[in-house]
Amino acid sequence: MIGSLRGKVILKTEKFLVVESGGVGYKINATPETISKVAGDAFLWTHTHVREDAIELYGFENRENLEFFEMLLSVPSIGPKSALAILGIATLETLRKAVSTGDTAYLTKVSGIGRKTAEKIVVELRDKISDEGGTSLAGELDALEALKSLGYSQSEAREALKKVSGASDTNAKIKEALKILGGR
Repeated sequence: MIGSLRGKVILKTEKFLVVESGGVGYKINATPETISKVAGDAFLWTHTHVREDAIELYGFENRENLEFFEMLLSVPSIGPKSALAILGIATLETLRKAVSTGDTAYLTKVSGIGRKTAEKIVVELRDKISDEGGTSLAGELDALEALKSLGYSQSEAREALKKVSGASDTNAKIKEALKILGGR
């Protein structure tokens, strides 16, 4: 299978990019963050997903994201599109905290992931993920809801919160996210 790909980016869309390598254009599904960062000559770690009717590539800028993606795929009822959507909502560190602390409310923010599926993710992956911080993500959820109540869309709020540098309390997260959102 294809484990990585190096080539020139010839097309970018919201959900995938096309990388030309050796005269062949490979369609690679990726998170919006990965798509926005990749340009020109690119190197991506890839996961090849084979189905009865298709062969699909999923690309990641680092091995940690690829490994977390593949862990998500080990959960029953989580397919590659759902796993990619989960990776698209937050940083890898935040997702690890959500799983290790059992914060299913954070995971249900992904379209198509309900409470039962979020609980499955936590049960299946909790032992595989070391708890780095042990803190609850309640502050992150509160900040997300506060930004949404100020008129920002959920995706705008998530993107801003991803960029917030280690602010510990909710008010600091909101203030820093507002600066990011205002600086566009």
